[in-house]
Amino acid sequence: MMIFQLVQQLVKQALDTRLIEREDEVYARNQVLALLQIEDFMEVELEESIPEIPDILEQIVDYAVEQEIIQDIFDVKDIFLSQVMDCFIARPSSVNKQFYEKYQQSPEQATEYFYELSKNSNYIQMKRIRQNIEYKAATEYGELDITINLSKPEKDPKSIELEKMAKKSSYPKCLLCVENEGYAGRIGHPARSNHRMIRVNLTDENWYLQYSPYVYYNEHCIVLSETHTDMKISPLTFKRLLGFVEQFPHYFLGSNADIPIVGGSILSHEHYQGGNYQFAMAKAEDDWTFSMDGFPNVKCSIVKWPMSVIRLRSEEPASLVEAGAHILEKWKDYSDQTVGILAQTGGTPHNTVTPIARKNGEWFELDLVLRNNRTSDEHPLGIFHPHADVHHIKKENIGLIEVMGLAVLPARLKGELEEVENFLLDKTETVAGYHAVWANELKARYKTVVNESNVESLVREEVGKKFLRVLEDAGVFKRNEEGEAGFRRFIDHL
Repeated sequence: MMIFQLVQQLVKQALDTRLIEREDEVYARNQVLALLQIEDFMEVELEESIPEIPDILEQIVDYAVEQEIIQDIFDVKDIFLSQVMDCFIARPSSVNKQFYEKYQQSPEQATEYFYELSKNSNYIQMKRIRQNIEYKAATEYGELDITINLSKPEKDPKSIELEKMAKKSSYPKCLLCVENEGYAGRIGHPARSNHRMIRVNLTDENWYLQYSPYVYYNEHCIVLSETHTDMKISPLTFKRLLGFVEQFPHYFLGSNADIPIVGGSILSHEHYQGGNYQFAMAKAEDDWTFSMDGFPNVKCSIVKWPMSVIRLRSEEPASLVEAGAHILEKWKDYSDQTVGILAQTGGTPHNTVTPIARKNGEWFELDLVLRNNRTSDEHPLGIFHPHADVHHIKKENIGLIEVMGLAVLPARLKGELEEVENFLLDKTETVAGYHAVWANELKARYKTVVNESNVESLVREEVGKKFLRVLEDAGVFKRNEEGEAGFRRFIDHL
């Protein structure tokens, strides 16, 4: 009787969230019953208060494990959960048709429909995402976003062992390939039965819009190429980014850089990230302005930001593409040893950009964040990369999201920062070894003012300062007299 109630609750929630219509009710229920290997069904009375879809799904998955329909393995359970939700989602052609019907009303209505579908279908893992610790840290550059990422659950040892033993497959080639749409998944490859994509035309090419399963900000989307090709920053990149925001002016769209260390986690598939959110960098003011010969329709400025950002503005996207191409070409071959910038060593290129496009009223904006991935004996993980003294907080590559002012920090920090708080309150004498220097500095600074009510906010504020240091380390022209002089030399070079 309990499983009948769970199935009815799930169908009711699917109706209430408009995943299905009344005419789909019996069909969808029968599809779920088939997955559960149930051959009969009995209507039961539902209580007024019905759990949310993720909570119902967890109980249905537990039932499937108890009945030995599926194994009690993380990946297997996720695959089953995804298959259950696929019973309630229209095929890609129908989803795309509805999206573009709503687009005729407004781009906002279209993306709102698709975002809600992606959440209600449990493709976007909202229950897991709510576990993240999120707050803002005030700095001289505006409020930085801090996220301690707790949304991706840790796999059990059995799942990890099965993943090692699993047969290798090249289908789909990567997690971003279009072949993931509707793919059941396997051990070591996430379930995607409930995954849908929107077809988008960019520069007369087929691209696909989807949302990140673990969104880090509002409507965090991914726009990916139909072909499995390496990331490459070029004038065509700028044209695509600006073409996208012309179609979806309420979204920004940006690209990770295209070389290791300063690039993103997946450089093997060309893709961009965007969404309906304004980061601190987008709000940042101009530090100083300049003009470039040959580009009279483009307003140019240096942004007041810890990293080195050139902002281009124009009412004509084509002018921004040309100006951006000029800057990229000059930057790729630019060296200035007085500030540690070398364009290449031993034939290895070091200079590239992280570009971000947005629409601001009638103006198009293209931000070019200058990047360099050179290493040294002192900084083997990157000269313009988080330095060793901030690795206890953030060691990973600085990609697009961090560049704009959102720190995605590792889950380990949840417990470790609580330990630091207890250390400041004299509740413990030890902290993780890599936090020791920092914790002792904080203790010396705050020993007369720290208490139970303010210790969390003090530590969070200090984590924000560390992330600001991360961004400053990644800036190629430092925000000091020497760095500004170097930046002006590059602008003269343009």
